[in-house]
Amino acid sequence: MKRRIAFFDFDGTITTKDSLLAFIFFRYGKWRTIVGLLLISPFYALHLLKLIPVQKAKEQVLKQFFKNEDVNQFSEAANEFVKKALPSLIRPKAIREIQLLQKNGAEVVIISASPDNWLQPWTKQFDAGLICTKLESKNGKLTGRIEGNNCRGKEKVRRILAAYDLSQYDEVYAYGDTKGDKPMLGLATIAFYKPFR
Repeated sequence: MKRRIAFFDFDGTITTKDSLLAFIFFRYGKWRTIVGLLLISPFYALHLLKLIPVQKAKEQVLKQFFKNEDVNQFSEAANEFVKKALPSLIRPKAIREIQLLQKNGAEVVIISASPDNWLQPWTKQFDAGLICTKLESKNGKLTGRIEGNNCRGKEKVRRILAAYDLSQYDEVYAYGDTKGDKPMLGLATIAFYKPFR
């Protein structure tokens, strides 16, 4: 029997929108979220102009909304998000593909730049592996920084190769939807770009 493994990007591939932004709206509501995003818009502009890397821009978002938050409270909010808001963002075709692959004996791994706080409980439902961004904490509080590197682009490839020996698999599937996923798609024997639209 062939050994198969499938890597799925989460945001935009499995979901219809970015889950970090959706979580912020879920947690803080429309107006507080909009005001917070306006306050950090100069950093986003600098990122668009390629003057600061995406990780720095993302950390400004994290600092604005989550710095000094209790880690346990944050995780509780993430669990609520998984139960109440995330289901409406999931593409049914993506779930069917995951289940079909697993039925045919493939390992499924979710790989994402979003944090493990809501991805971990979500992936557990599907008995899938997880490689993702982790939020830094000190003394039980979020710092507003990312632990290590943001899991996107070439970092996805680095982490996959550190965790899996792809030469042991007959087929490697990869699913993504942005240019940041293209390095990961390049690892695959069978790649899908924007597959569930």
